[in-house]
Amino acid sequence: MQFSVKHEKKDYSFCGGGYVKLLPKLDQEKFGGDDEYSIMFGPDLCGYDVSRIHLIFNHKGENLLKSEDIKLEYDDKNEFTHLYTLIVETDGTYQVLFDDKEKASGKLSEEWDFPSEKMLDPAQSKPADWVDTKKIPDPAEVKPEGYDDIPKEIPDPDAEKPEDWDDEDDGEWEAPTIDNPEYKGEWKPTMIDNPDYKGEWEHPTIPNPDYAPDTYAKYDSLNYVGFELWTVNAGSVFDNVLVTDDKEYAKKAAAETFAKIVEGEKDAKAEWDKLNKVSS
Repeated sequence: MQFSVKHEKKDYSFCGGGYVKLLPKLDQEKFGGDDEYSIMFGPDLCGYDVSRIHLIFNHKGENLLKSEDIKLEYDDKNEFTHLYTLIVETDGTYQVLFDDKEKASGKLSEEWDFPSEKMLDPAQSKPADWVDTKKIPDPAEVKPEGYDDIPKEIPDPDAEKPEDWDDEDDGEWEAPTIDNPEYKGEWKPTMIDNPDYKGEWEHPTIPNPDYAPDTYAKYDSLNYVGFELWTVNAGSVFDNVLVTDDKEYAKKAAAETFAKIVEGEKDAKAEWDKLNKVSS
């Protein structure tokens, strides 16, 4: 699955998403964001913060997002045309390319929430008497008598009542306070290893009856292409949409379309910059 898109009004305020959907069915009069799709793929961009490629697979009616974003660099977000390529192999692996360079690859079963090989045993739960506290206060240690009676501050023993102090006019003189060198803070017992500690409890697993990696991202019919678009800025141009089972043909098509378009855009921008250069 491959297509190109250009956001002509690229600036720091640009926000937009342009996702191509592969659909099992399509009613063009009613088509909308809630319609069932098999795969959704495309850029999600917004200002400085959001720079990623979405790749979502439908599995038994549930849309599964990738566990980690496919990130784009900020420099990837510019006014030039860019090429987005998704390759899904029959062995359950995938590859995402941006401008014909890899941005992500791996196994579908590990990077989306498809049913995993193992599942937590629903018949098992942590025993009520399981001890997973590593450290406990030393039961043999007792807070020293009078510990809490030690004040945090004490009157400064070196302070002296000023000679011109008048108790009748100034009130009873009190020495300023200083930190008490005997104060040790809140008493805390020494922590020791818990003799009853059993380690972290691990939930037992069992084979997942829904685990079937050979069926992940396998669709009986991908008959239609649809777009889901949202944008704050006008001027996004989509082109060269291709769905094929021939990777070499996709590369050839990219070279004949995308590569030439970008070359022309860069030449045009260089010429524009030259003509509009502000002299210092």
